[in-house]
Amino acid sequence: MNLPNAKEILIKQIEMARNRHSFKLLGYVLMPEHVHLVIYPLPDTRVGYLIGAIKSHMAKRYFTSADINSGNFLNVFWQKRCYDHNCRTVSTVKEKINYSHNNPVKRGLVKSPGEWLWSSYNWYCGKRDVPISIDSYEF
Repeated sequence: MNLPNAKEILIKQIEMARNRHSFKLLGYVLMPEHVHLVIYPLPDTRVGYLIGAIKSHMAKRYFTSADINSGNFLNVFWQKRCYDHNCRTVSTVKEKINYSHNNPVKRGLVKSPGEWLWSSYNWYCGKRDVPISIDSYEF
């Protein structure tokens, strides 16, 4: 079965949500079974709704392109729960971005964060050929 690249679909959905909801993307890491997003939402943004929209649209696109709706598949892609953390200081934002960037290393997928292509790490190292660009933000 030729399944679509879920990470590429997710990237498109994050970009669409960023344009639609005008949040700042400060960091990300796309892992094999989950995603880390560090965002700075507008004051009235309902973050739960925003994340739910990204997850819903991504899964819908994935299952439509995968053409696996026939058969006995229960089309569940995401876990029901989203774990969020309100960062109240600049140091906490940096901590969460660093934690996310080190997740592929901790899992043994790569030896250094720069080897993981599905991350904002290389953006922070000055490279601009990355899956998703990072928004400007004064730390």
